[in-house]
Amino acid sequence: MMSEITSQLKAHREVIAQIEGELSPLIAEMITLLVETFNSGGKLLVMGNGGSAADAQHFVAEIVGRFKMERRGLPAIALSTDTSILTAIGNDYGFDKIFSRQIEALAAPGDLVVGISTSGNSPNVLQALELARKLECRTVGLLGKDGGTIKDVCSLALIVPTHDTPRVQESHITIIHIVCDLLEKRMFA
Repeated sequence: MMSEITSQLKAHREVIAQIEGELSPLIAEMITLLVETFNSGGKLLVMGNGGSAADAQHFVAEIVGRFKMERRGLPAIALSTDTSILTAIGNDYGFDKIFSRQIEALAAPGDLVVGISTSGNSPNVLQALELARKLECRTVGLLGKDGGTIKDVCSLALIVPTHDTPRVQESHITIIHIVCDLLEKRMFA
């Protein structure tokens, strides 16, 4: 069992090293987009399914609450949290519409919409990001594998270069923590 634990930790380190080499400039760009969004009066909308829904909620909690620094709250909404909205839209329009209907209702030009998808192919995230672009929002994808179909509708696509879902999810939360930390430092230091 110890060798299996060591093997998984090694795989994690290897993916993080790839992110450091390949995605650092894109992470910086995401931070800049967020600073611009908040400084211009916009808000952050985040979505995902399953573990990515949990990551969306985690991200928004750090933005509205705080990450490390005492500061004012920033406007952000996780689109995966309201069970009444999710079940009503799912029932009336279908699961593929649970995020796009919320984007239609909540997004405004200048907002930043982030879709999290380990496969890069979640149909409901894809449809919401497509609509967000039409509504003149900027779009970011936190993706895995090859970025899937979602990478093509994002202003900025951060693709974790692995097909191993747990490594993608670990990397997404690491990226989210880096973004939250540096966002606070840029806006409130």
